[in-house]
Amino acid sequence: MQKSNIYRGLLRCGLLTIISVFSACAISYKFNGANIDYSKTKTISIADFPNHAALVNPALSTDFTDALRDLFQRQTRLQIVRQAGDMELEGEIVGYDVTPMAIAADSYAAETKLTIQIRVRFTNNATPDDSFEKTYSAFQTFDSSKLLTDVQDELCQTMVTEITESIYNDAVARW
Repeated sequence: MQKSNIYRGLLRCGLLTIISVFSACAISYKFNGANIDYSKTKTISIADFPNHAALVNPALSTDFTDALRDLFQRQTRLQIVRQAGDMELEGEIVGYDVTPMAIAADSYAAETKLTIQIRVRFTNNATPDDSFEKTYSAFQTFDSSKLLTDVQDELCQTMVTEITESIYNDAVARW
């Protein structure tokens, strides 16, 4: 009986020790995917992305540039500077195309595809091997009975989100 009380006491003491050790340790996970060495990289410059596409959506340049800056500001601790950052993003909108897709029985297009293409140059001055130049593309389809002007804001917002997240992943997440 005395041995079982000793074992229970030791078991309780051991459990209390384990509980106090685990409660003192804080495990923190961030799911933004950023893989940045903040001791080397403190700033990023994101230039305006001019629209050089044949078909121009006047708001796209500003919307895209703002969305890219907002994403890096929300997801990293990098300070956004006007130029000469430790990381630099620049480029241009090179495509904004409307293409008829599925043909209906009456020989008219039932769906139309809107595509955006953006050429990006990423320079990592802290780690030059991570630099790249790449063209990103996204598309959305819409019913051809609708006018482009009626749906383009919503479609562009979806595509801008997709492209900015891809740029972010390639630039700082690298998964």
